[in-house]
Amino acid sequence: MYDVVILGSGPAGLTAAIYTQRFGLKTMVVAGRAWGGQLMLTTDVENYPGFAHIMGPELMKKMRSQVEGLGVEILDIDFTKIDTTKQPFVVTTEDGKAIEGKSVITATGA
Repeated sequence: MYDVVILGSGPAGLTAAIYTQRFGLKTMVVAGRAWGGQLMLTTDVENYPGFAHIMGPELMKKMRSQVEGLGVEILDIDFTKIDTTKQPFVVTTEDGKAIEGKSVITATGA
């Protein structure tokens, strides 16, 4: 059972994971098979605070490393279903795994 299950592993999902974990909430990120969001397909990033210039995949690797360093669990698998009809919520992954969470953050981007 997780306090927070985050669906998505782009900048929004990983940032949410940093804050929820630092707040003391047990957090799981369902990253998807193609983790990292659209920045994994982006070359030059010149508008991200702290970096005058960085490649998109490099930025996402740094963000993921920070999240993992905080102890957040990350699953590199897609989810197929969310059951919000009862508490806890249940996220089902493509391999049939059921993940229970008190809350779910959807950060699936574009």
